[in-house]
Amino acid sequence: MASAKVNRRRRIRLRIRNKLKGTGLRPRLSVFRSNKGMYCQLIDDSSGRTLAQASTQEATVKGSSKTNQAKAVGKLIAERSKDLKVKHVLFDRGGYLYHGRVKALAEGAREGGLAF
Repeated sequence: MASAKVNRRRRIRLRIRNKLKGTGLRPRLSVFRSNKGMYCQLIDDSSGRTLAQASTQEATVKGSSKTNQAKAVGKLIAERSKDLKVKHVLFDRGGYLYHGRVKALAEGAREGGLAF
């Protein structure tokens, strides 16, 4: 049985996903935040494929705090999107508030060259 907080985030996430549909030219940047890490994917919803991913579990991501690590993940996904020649994405915050680690990931991705 899921808690009320989990159900609330699930409803918000589904409402966001109904509005955002990623394509090959403009994929969806999906964010997942756990207690220990941050994960993000570039998803082409038209073909159902993940184009690129980045997370705090990778050895190249360093940071003194979770917020700094999230910013590094944003920069990493931006680098990987350059290899795919993707500059514009749709930001899917996954039902989380645009605050803290989610905001840091978005700012890191913008610094790396992604536009959304």
